[in-house]
Amino acid sequence: MKHDLQRLLNAAQSGAKEAEWIGLRKRKSDASFYMIRDGAFEEAVKAFNEGIMVEVLFKGSFGYAASADLSPEGIKTAAANALVTAKAVKDYTVYKFDSTVRPETKLEYISKRDKKAVPAVNELYAFMAEASKKLKAGEEIIQTSAMVEYGRYDYEIVSTNGADIEQSLFYISNFLQAIARKGDIIQTRSGNGPRALSRQGGWELLDIPHLLNMAEKTGQEAIELLSAPSCPNDKRTLVLMPDQMMLQIHESVGHPLEIDRILGDERNYAGGSFVKLSDFGSFQYGSKLMNISFDPGIGHELATYGADEIGNLAKKELLIKDGILMRGLGSLESQARSGVPGVANQRATSWNRPPIDRMANLNLEPGSTSFADMIKSIEKGILMKTNRSWSIDDYRNKFQFGCEYGVLIENGKLTKTVRDPNYRGISSSFWRNLAQVGDKNSFEVFGTPNCGKGEPNQVIFVGHASPVCAFNDVEVFGGGR
Repeated sequence: MKHDLQRLLNAAQSGAKEAEWIGLRKRKSDASFYMIRDGAFEEAVKAFNEGIMVEVLFKGSFGYAASADLSPEGIKTAAANALVTAKAVKDYTVYKFDSTVRPETKLEYISKRDKKAVPAVNELYAFMAEASKKLKAGEEIIQTSAMVEYGRYDYEIVSTNGADIEQSLFYISNFLQAIARKGDIIQTRSGNGPRALSRQGGWELLDIPHLLNMAEKTGQEAIELLSAPSCPNDKRTLVLMPDQMMLQIHESVGHPLEIDRILGDERNYAGGSFVKLSDFGSFQYGSKLMNISFDPGIGHELATYGADEIGNLAKKELLIKDGILMRGLGSLESQARSGVPGVANQRATSWNRPPIDRMANLNLEPGSTSFADMIKSIEKGILMKTNRSWSIDDYRNKFQFGCEYGVLIENGKLTKTVRDPNYRGISSSFWRNLAQVGDKNSFEVFGTPNCGKGEPNQVIFVGHASPVCAFNDVEVFGGGR
């Protein structure tokens, strides 16, 4: 570990001598954001942020204090403030912790990057300008948008029980969108949805030829939707492409399995969960084809890391196995409180927030059905892709989701395009109707850079990967016109 952080830990100890344990988490972020709208410059933002969270343990309670003053005196003061907090709440805590929930981990991790050199800004704008031309597939297109964001997060953690962690995470995000209009009909088509192309890695992720092809297809499909009939209103087999499965997994699996939410910690803001602690190990969450993994080890997935932000080593775990709920999205703290097995997922949005239970890379494991065979097997169905809207209740149970693009499936064939496709369901019964899971050839990796939770609010990076999937007897409906 870098000498200066160890020196600051010594300063923290001098400011909180009664603490049983002290940890420092230094986090630095550096991000650049560029956007073009209708082929013209719209926005350029450069953001840098750095600070330290001091955490102390006193008689079973944790206290926190953050500081952007990285001098020994600044950290000493923060440690003293954290101790005051821990003392103030020690008689009101819901659980008495000890230092076993802060592992003595030693680790170095850095994102896998094949191309490290950052392109010149004019090259990025040239790409976005060309993408805007491709998105403008006809006069019906009334607005185009192209965006590139890239950045890095650096974490350093030291503690009085010997933790010594350094992690550097690099990411790239891009977005393409075309909006088309004919009369009073307006349709939006985007490249895999809002910010879904957010992944961890180097500049190999900015595959310009592929993205330009995507831009051209996106514009063409936006225009195509203007003349398409509305989605039918009935029950049928629903085929979801991976860029919509991302949202389905996130909302109806990820959030309900957060143990702090199940324990009631989030009820005031982000809501509760239909899942109960007694469900783990026995609850039939979905069909036998449903295997959901927490996997922070997939190289280009957005929330890949070596350890969470309390030093718990990250490894792949099955949360749902053959449809049975086995494990929750709970940190060492939540595992201690609940008695339910969890994962390494205690993470924070920045240096000035304490880490809490969060999703990371949450994936549906591939099955054995090819996309072609899946479509051939369906007599009456609809394929939907790319999320457009979502609504789900506070317990993550009843939901209604909308997509940008739909295609009817009739007698084993993809037939006509439909606009404004939506579907609704109840989380557990929906997943129990999972009838087919695509093979590895349909498995795609996406990211969600804006998952919100916690008070004060914390927005964090989450990854999702999935193959194409088919669900039986799903209620689908159109946009009402």
